[in-house]
Amino acid sequence: MDTKDNDFVEHLFVTNSHHYLMFFTDRGKAYRLKAYEIPELGRTARGTPIINLIQIEQGETVNAVIPVENFDEGKYLFFATRQGIVKKTPLEDYVNIRKGGLIAVNLREDDTLIDVRLTDGEQELIMGTAKGMSIRFPESDVRSMGRAATGVKGITLDEDDQLIGMDVIVPDQDILIVTTKGYGKRTPVSDYRIQSRGGKGIKTINVTDKNGPVVGLKVVKDDEDLMIITSSGTLIRTSMEGISTMGRYAQGVKLINIRDEDSVATVCRSDKSDDNEDTDETNEMNDGSSDSISEDISTENTSEAPETNEE
Repeated sequence: MDTKDNDFVEHLFVTNSHHYLMFFTDRGKAYRLKAYEIPELGRTARGTPIINLIQIEQGETVNAVIPVENFDEGKYLFFATRQGIVKKTPLEDYVNIRKGGLIAVNLREDDTLIDVRLTDGEQELIMGTAKGMSIRFPESDVRSMGRAATGVKGITLDEDDQLIGMDVIVPDQDILIVTTKGYGKRTPVSDYRIQSRGGKGIKTINVTDKNGPVVGLKVVKDDEDLMIITSSGTLIRTSMEGISTMGRYAQGVKLINIRDEDSVATVCRSDKSDDNEDTDETNEMNDGSSDSISEDISTENTSEAPETNEE
């Protein structure tokens, strides 16, 4: 995809043209389209401005997009905000969405919605913060609430910390962590014990001046690719199998070389590419600096220290 300056790809998924696409914005509003209502364009096209498709307000940003086949009972939308608040609402509560959108979650002052997941009421969630903390808890810890509810505390944050991501736990997979300075690692899901909602959590990566704050947390598996996009628009695609598996206290390995004035803006999973031409093209966009896993710093501060004063 071709992008304008200071723009980057953030959502990538496969859907059916007759499925609904639900859009959730940083202001806690929900919008809905049929997938076929989005114009079909070529691979390198920039796309259609979203303001031409849904009636978002000026300054409002889409932070989550979820494809939905139907609005059957037993499905839920699970919300997470920058301040660590979570909420679970039945999907059927969103069957009628006006063209101008509706309130999906009642946000507290100075808070923003950062992520939404579709669940079945029996999932486990993991949430991660910029300072390297994380918490894993069962979805059942959060009772079902109406659309107008604010939610409950998912994780207790330090004063200068914020939530950066949330994902649904899949057994036998890994937690991928990526930092602003291009470092990353995978850690087995089994290394993250289940806790009660609302605690401070446990450390998921040792954040230092060298690797920078955490910018992405994803549950991943081997047969996927990772897309890394920087603030300046540089993109690389690398195999998830090539990313080192380390303990929670490791700092990670370098996944992409970052210039001093640049930083990783976002990461996303994608199906493993069998198209060498596409892969070569994305690597060329990085001007030869995408030497995946070129610097291993896992030996620094990687000892599994006792988990004290973390909960």
